[in-house]
Amino acid sequence: MVDYRIRVRLDPAAKRILGHERLTWRNPSPESVSELWLHLYLNAFKNSRSTFYQESGGRRRGAGSQDWWGYVDVTAMRLEDGHDLLPAMTFEHSDDDNADDRTVVRVALPAPVPPAGRVSLDIDFEAQLPKVRERTGYVRDFYFVGQWFPKAAVYEPPGVRGRSRGGWNAHQFHANSEFYADYGQYHVEITAPACFVIGATGRRVDRRENPDGTATHTYEQADVHDFAWTADPGYVEVKRTFSAQGDVSPAEYEEAARLLGRSPDEVRLSDVELTFLMQPRHLPQLERYVAAAKLALKCFGLWYGRYPYPTLTVVDPAAGGGGAGGMEYPTFVTGLTSFLFQHWPLDGVRFPEMVIVHEIGHQWFYGLLGSNEFEEAWLDEGFDSYAETRTSERGWGSEATYGRLLGVPLGGLEYAQLFNTPDRVFDAIRRRAWDYSGPGPYGFNSYSRSTLTLRTLEGLLGAETMARVMRTYAERFRFRHPSSDDFYAVAQEVSGRDLRWFFEQTVERTGVVDYEVASVESIRAPEPRGVLETDGRRETVGEEDAARREEEADRGKARPWESTVLVRRRGEVMLPVDVELRFEGGARDRRTWDGRDRWVRYRVTRPERLLSAHVDPDRKLVLDVDATNDAKRVDPDGRASARWSSSFLFFVQQVLAFVGM
Repeated sequence: MVDYRIRVRLDPAAKRILGHERLTWRNPSPESVSELWLHLYLNAFKNSRSTFYQESGGRRRGAGSQDWWGYVDVTAMRLEDGHDLLPAMTFEHSDDDNADDRTVVRVALPAPVPPAGRVSLDIDFEAQLPKVRERTGYVRDFYFVGQWFPKAAVYEPPGVRGRSRGGWNAHQFHANSEFYADYGQYHVEITAPACFVIGATGRRVDRRENPDGTATHTYEQADVHDFAWTADPGYVEVKRTFSAQGDVSPAEYEEAARLLGRSPDEVRLSDVELTFLMQPRHLPQLERYVAAAKLALKCFGLWYGRYPYPTLTVVDPAAGGGGAGGMEYPTFVTGLTSFLFQHWPLDGVRFPEMVIVHEIGHQWFYGLLGSNEFEEAWLDEGFDSYAETRTSERGWGSEATYGRLLGVPLGGLEYAQLFNTPDRVFDAIRRRAWDYSGPGPYGFNSYSRSTLTLRTLEGLLGAETMARVMRTYAERFRFRHPSSDDFYAVAQEVSGRDLRWFFEQTVERTGVVDYEVASVESIRAPEPRGVLETDGRRETVGEEDAARREEEADRGKARPWESTVLVRRRGEVMLPVDVELRFEGGARDRRTWDGRDRWVRYRVTRPERLLSAHVDPDRKLVLDVDATNDAKRVDPDGRASARWSSSFLFFVQQVLAFVGM
């Protein structure tokens, strides 16, 4: 629906780009549209009055000094017939009424665009790059250029994402948000000094040397909703190929087809040309990057549908360029590492691999499914984090998904659970990114809690059903703009179950999952006392008689055990949960509790003594905020109630965050 033809020139001395853009927008709706809305994202870094700066204080993704500002100026805007649109351009700020924000503009058109009609604009712009921060900018001669050109917002026709009437969806650049755009065709010509190595979204179709010592690189890509590029004279460019035949075994194809209920042809993948733009000091990590990229293309492709593009570029940011690291654009992602990961003890930590798998995963959840990251970040970050964890477990095992540090295994799912605490009750998963109570709750709900929610859904539905839910969702909404409600509908359709109760509690509302085994007891069953009637005969049993019978039964080891277990729901979220009673000799008794009441008591009389009781023994409900109260022994347990490595993982996270910068 949007076509871009862009010519841009990099001025390394001024850290500026000069560009011309022909933007053609096609009206997707059954109604006429009389205005266009555009994003000018770079203006988030223009001054301390922008919404981004007001929300973040400028301290996000590598931003240090506040003396390096960035912005984009539209210097000319005309229709094909030469009609000047610049006087009709106004800055809009509907999210927060910040009149100083300059990241969204509205352009009134002299004539409406009819249904299925089109309009073309010629735009001249100048972009001053900031010192690298929040996915874009420069450090020394390294440039990562993202969200850099005047970019059309999304016009949503009736029916898209639940809309009853068509309208523009255009949000300002917020501290806690990413992006939302329409699919289209890009033809971009990038001119820079000839010594620079260039990488970009799509396939490079031409490179020509210019008399002034520059070179012009031309890239093209269809069916994508964004375009980013990078330049650095120090890059070492390495080419590899993901082979659909050589990197995926016949057994893996058969397994995926069986899991998804598809034919082998439906899960067949395609070859992809891989380009790695490496910093020289990180070349020892090249093979780690390659292995992670191939693992991601294989697993995401088998499970969620074939990667449809012929190329994929992985960028290794320069030292000091961490603000550009760990970011995704169509066919173009950035890693994040340090030379320290080449040396003990960090050489055993898979942080570089984790970043690569996660960012390549975004080629599906954000790339091929164009969800609205402003309003429903969990459909992007959460789905990708869920799939990334599954992919990493497939590649490296569940116990040490992220490797080992000083011998301690770093599990991916355990890492997500680390942040899930009983006080996480103030924000729901589904809400606008800037409406969370802070950056911490945004990150937790969009990443970790969403991952745990989807893993809990998988626990309730079963692995096979969950795999088919995810595949159907990914296929049905490829190159479209799905909402949470679309995913809910697919989950219910494929599973054949009414799941509204699950999503309403875990995604739409606040609250935590927390079940506990409150008490356990196992005593010898007492002999009955009093006036008893058995087979029509009345008998009076006194204390002495009862005690004698108990003593005789004990000598013959015939007296059974009477066990009592109390299980409580401490959290607000009500999910069905298994409870397992474990007895001497290995006997087990498993019950399923619907979890609706606040507590349930089980009384069991068996020949064996109860040893322990366990709630959710198979760990289906990984959303549970406290694993330490999920089991209780009749006899005191001298073992630690929780693995000490959990707190150590938190320390590791801080180390990795520091190193990654």
